[in-house]
Amino acid sequence: MTGGTNFWDLSVWSFVVTLAILFGAMLLANVLRLKLPFLKKSLLPSSVLGGFLVLVANAVFQTITGKAMFEVATLEALTYHGLGMGFVALALRHSGKIKGKKAKRDVFNTSTLTVGSYLIQGIVGLLITIPLFYILGSYAASGILLPMGYGQGPGQAYNWGTIFQNYTEYPAFANGASFGLTVAAMGFVSASVGGVFYLNRLRKAGDKRTQHENAESMENLSAEQITGRDEIPLSESMDKLSVQFGLIVVSYAIAFGAMYGVSLLLDRAGGFCVNTIKPLLWGFNFLVGTVFALLMKGLLARCRASGTMKRDYINNFMLNRISGTMFDLMVVASIAAIDLSAFRYKEFWLPLVLICVLGAIVSYFYCQIICRHCFPDYSDEEFLAMYGMVTGTASTGVILLREIDPLFETPASHNLIYQNLWSIVLGAPMLLLLGFVARSMTWTFLVLGILVVLFLIMLVLQYRDVLFKKKK
Repeated sequence: MTGGTNFWDLSVWSFVVTLAILFGAMLLANVLRLKLPFLKKSLLPSSVLGGFLVLVANAVFQTITGKAMFEVATLEALTYHGLGMGFVALALRHSGKIKGKKAKRDVFNTSTLTVGSYLIQGIVGLLITIPLFYILGSYAASGILLPMGYGQGPGQAYNWGTIFQNYTEYPAFANGASFGLTVAAMGFVSASVGGVFYLNRLRKAGDKRTQHENAESMENLSAEQITGRDEIPLSESMDKLSVQFGLIVVSYAIAFGAMYGVSLLLDRAGGFCVNTIKPLLWGFNFLVGTVFALLMKGLLARCRASGTMKRDYINNFMLNRISGTMFDLMVVASIAAIDLSAFRYKEFWLPLVLICVLGAIVSYFYCQIICRHCFPDYSDEEFLAMYGMVTGTASTGVILLREIDPLFETPASHNLIYQNLWSIVLGAPMLLLLGFVARSMTWTFLVLGILVVLFLIMLVLQYRDVLFKKKK
């Protein structure tokens, strides 16, 4: 090769080797889930189990050789971009309209449950870590990473853990990235434990919904679900899958250009803009990516409407598969990137254990109470979908839901899909508070108070039928 690089240089192969380790671990985890009944019954996703396998293997490898199996920076980049590109893929999909007054109400209620779960997790997290700051010297604002890890998943937990860790103007959070990633990893475990516990309660009560055949064997995709009539062919001068990747990467790159341009303006402003707004901007790369993906989808739709473009270039089936791959890669990389050396300090692991355990318990009962009130016709299905999502990811919620609703006959899966827009609107105030919570103890207490007020607003919205009941 020119430029002094040889094909046998490790730098040429390091990224490929890292991907091989991550995907190999997921394949091994999938085999273990199929062969070991207790793992299959645990409902733990293969990507999560694979992440723990890599984490243990890397610890053993480091003990023997004194070196890591891979570059941590590579894992962190995969976590960060896996989240962004996964959301871009989801945003590009064609989505139907919500029909019916009851369906719209249920979607809105689902969004209040999602945001309410984030808020109560943030409240519980801060109520634990603020006292521990005075007792052990733990990072006071670390509790806010509970909703980022449980509710938002590994990508956001890593984003904000890293932002807190890299603060220069405000107190920095040592090992903040590992703290956030560990919270997210424990979220998947909490989703599995809580979900299995709930399902076992239904089985012991004789619920017939838990006695169906294996949901995996019931999957039956038709040709229309894989490709539409007006779409481009599967293989032409450019493969159809390549087109989907192209749309995703181009949309995400445009989002990067927009964030970079805004960052240059923020750097000129300095002060508050650099220390607060800039981390917020880059921390929400997935939201910016989603906006530009929606613009890309709108542009393609306008081209078709004007006759400039004859075929539909978007394929929902492939975009779903790509987003699933991105999220699987994000999960396994995020768990593998956890720095186990941080567990030597009690000011790290003690708040971590407390917020993870109490966060799971509070999320379980909060979801159960609200589901019984807001979704009386299918409260069990809604609970499994929502509890799985607010402690793991949307895919974890779907895994739990399939155990009693394998064909998605209830609106629970529909609610998961369509609640996102309302959740972004209702959750925006909390997301903005992330840029302030770690600035000082005054701000930490202030954010805690605001979270309580926002949570009470969510409760009012959820019980509006009781509080504002019209008199006949």
